[in-house]
Amino acid sequence: MSSALRQFKHRFLIGLMKIFAGLGPAAAYMAFAGRGSSAQLCRHIARSGVRRVLVVTDRPLRELGIADKVVQELQAAGVDLAWYDGVMPDPTFDHVAEGVKVLKAHGSEAVLAIGGGSSIDAAKIIAASACNDEDPRQWVGLGKVRFEVMPIYAVPTTSGTGSEATMGAVISDPVSHEKGIISGSTLLPSATALDCELTEGLPAHITAATGMDALTHAIEAYICTWDRGTRLSHSRAAIKLIFEHLETAVNDGANSEAREAMSTAAYYAGIAINQVNVGNVHAIAHQLGGKYGIPHGMANALVLPHVLEFCREETQDSLAQLALLIGAGREGEAPAQLAGAFIQAVRELRSRVGIPDRSGKIRAEDYDYLCNLAMAECESYPVPRLLDRESTLAILANITA
Repeated sequence: MSSALRQFKHRFLIGLMKIFAGLGPAAAYMAFAGRGSSAQLCRHIARSGVRRVLVVTDRPLRELGIADKVVQELQAAGVDLAWYDGVMPDPTFDHVAEGVKVLKAHGSEAVLAIGGGSSIDAAKIIAASACNDEDPRQWVGLGKVRFEVMPIYAVPTTSGTGSEATMGAVISDPVSHEKGIISGSTLLPSATALDCELTEGLPAHITAATGMDALTHAIEAYICTWDRGTRLSHSRAAIKLIFEHLETAVNDGANSEAREAMSTAAYYAGIAINQVNVGNVHAIAHQLGGKYGIPHGMANALVLPHVLEFCREETQDSLAQLALLIGAGREGEAPAQLAGAFIQAVRELRSRVGIPDRSGKIRAEDYDYLCNLAMAECESYPVPRLLDRESTLAILANITA
């Protein structure tokens, strides 16, 4: 397909998305925040009248006692719990099917996700599958979940994915490992708890990677071509919080102020992408995760500066604004200079939190495969510049050790 035809197709698709988004209901966000807020959320669930809840989490969080601590208020209120703790990083449709079996055997009336993005994403599709007998593989694509789903609640234990604030979920094929995006307004959690106490034991490398994930969300929402809702204000707030607090959260994991700031930043960034979606960074990062199992935040961090350079001309004014926001430049400097300063600030932050700029897992013989998938995926995002083959291959080469 010619470049001109791809661009026309992209503009047409994004135009349709804008029309359909305007016809849908407005998103309703509800969050309990601060230390101990997960107990507030559980009391809220109990007050709603739900008596049987499926808890979706991963085994390490249960073994550490974190997940069981979260649900103490539910148990005190007499709510009957069932557990599915088989979620793994990059959850698959098999994980969803296993969770649905537990849910149906228990007769659950709501789903509570405790964990990172993998647990929250899996919980969303488990809740949807409980209300629809279709194969969830048929829902891969934008806005295909148009039916009511079981109530979903979320307690994130990382500060990065933003899944607690979005209507999307990423589920992988168990055989090909390709990641599929499933979305629909009813997948937005009914309420969430931003309990920084649960993130204080997070290892430094996970704090760093998930923080860069949140930064990627905020930046991609800020530079996209779709001006909708509060994406600018929420993105700016998230970016400022991350530049001010991520390094502290990595180096001093018990710092409550930094942890709370990062939980808030991730939530703000999630709200931003929920309104306008992600972009080229994710189009490439999803392939790196699917093919090599590179954690999503790490993949985003590898790709982010290179994508910003790729679309620097188209996003110069926006990047210049962000440079001023984080103090990487001064009023009166040329926009081109400020844009470059912001990209450099992203690189430096990535380095300070210990994330490398290359990965030894990526193989040159896979470049064509990765490139084809990334170029196809980016066409459904409101990106300022579509990925092309030459540039995508160059980005892959630049992040290969």
